[in-house]
Amino acid sequence: MNQDNLYKQDIPSVLFCHSRSTSVIMLCAKMSSSSSSPAVLSKCTVFPHRNSTLGDLKLSISDLNMFLSHYIQKGCLFATPSLPSHSHTLIPHLKNALSQTLSLFPPLAGRLKTDTDGFVYITCNDAGVDFIHATATDISVADLLSPSSSSDVPPISKQLFPFHHKISYTAHSSPIMAFQVTDLADAVFLGCAVCHSVTDGASFWNFFNTFAGISRGATISPSSLPDFRRESILSSNVVLRLPEDIKVTFNVEEPFRERIFSFSRESIQKLKATVNKSLTLFPPPENGDAVELMAKMSSDTQLRTVTEISSFQSLCALVWRCVTKARNLEGSKTTTFRMAVNVRQRMEPKLGDSYFGNAIQSIATCAEAGDVASKELRWCAEQLNKSVKAFDGATVRRNLENWEREPKCFELGNHDGATVQMGSSPRFPMYDNDFGWGRPLAVRSGGANKFDGKMSAFPGRNGGGAIDLEVVLAPETMARLESDSEFMFYVSGW
Repeated sequence: MNQDNLYKQDIPSVLFCHSRSTSVIMLCAKMSSSSSSPAVLSKCTVFPHRNSTLGDLKLSISDLNMFLSHYIQKGCLFATPSLPSHSHTLIPHLKNALSQTLSLFPPLAGRLKTDTDGFVYITCNDAGVDFIHATATDISVADLLSPSSSSDVPPISKQLFPFHHKISYTAHSSPIMAFQVTDLADAVFLGCAVCHSVTDGASFWNFFNTFAGISRGATISPSSLPDFRRESILSSNVVLRLPEDIKVTFNVEEPFRERIFSFSRESIQKLKATVNKSLTLFPPPENGDAVELMAKMSSDTQLRTVTEISSFQSLCALVWRCVTKARNLEGSKTTTFRMAVNVRQRMEPKLGDSYFGNAIQSIATCAEAGDVASKELRWCAEQLNKSVKAFDGATVRRNLENWEREPKCFELGNHDGATVQMGSSPRFPMYDNDFGWGRPLAVRSGGANKFDGKMSAFPGRNGGGAIDLEVVLAPETMARLESDSEFMFYVSGW
């Protein structure tokens, strides 16, 4: 049975408990499930422990862009806490910590609403978030983190999250956020789903780490408190008209394989060194020919300068090149590498890092598949580097103006069969959260927004520049990528 349907079924026995000291209303019922799926023990609504004084927040262009995407699904795997009973100790503790955290992030406990003019707002009405406690004691850490370097992400991992394939627009009538705590055989998984029209990755991890800090009793730094101001160029008076058929922009039934490839710090450094092995564009002048050389150079419209390619751009270049080869595309076909970019510091005027909401746009780099597959890796990296460098404040503003001329949601998917789309970021502090019993063993995502060509970059657990790359590809493309010696040379543990 679909997990969401379990939550919607009639509940045979109900217990309501309301205490404003914790501001938690619990709706508890015993449920059953097959042994292959987590069994839901209880479901409740958690409210902020203080009433919100924040008014309605109008969605920005960047927020509206995500209406037709799935809820973000991210979660962390933890060693089992040394507590006598989850049901009587851990679960109430997490609910109370979540209640306190929601008071700092009231939009997450609200709902979306559309006014008579068509503008969409987050109403911070303290309606609460879903909190689910489940058990799956036949699943172990080894099942989720197989030691085999050739293993796909196990399908069971998707059942550790609430709101599977839930579309962000539906937050008009259901919670903006939901949590699921699942007891495993030797660990605990904390999975979260949140409406992508309310938050991007940067805001999400700020919330998640604040939640963890409150759980372990840490003092919350004022610099991490969210900024809800909406006075920026991201705001618009243009109304977005949605199609009658609300659905994601890609085929969720299309088969794919999903793997996580790990790249150690040493491997990333080796890759970066390979990409940057030749940094000299012009030979040094000899026999007093410097003046003549400079004259030739200055005849160009612009002097060529040498740029060191970053570690992440080097990895993206490797992925773009090797996936393009694995797809066996015609040489003349255009292939696109799309990279989500945080525009908070690229805008003019800039937004602070603690700005709450979406502040993302997409950098697209295009080239012929034949060039990407056959030219040196340095060439691929240079194309990506040029696109990133050109993406300045004027570009951000131009993208916003283009949206106002033709307002529409961002289209996720690989519609031409030649697109690679990179999301998330190895800079997100995914392993900085500690709820009081240690850092996560692993970070995972659910089944949201996945299609052939979707990539997500996570920091490696041990830090230091290591990267875990979540790769989603058509089965035949994944098989060819796994056989690509250039790609696998840099994969750790291969």
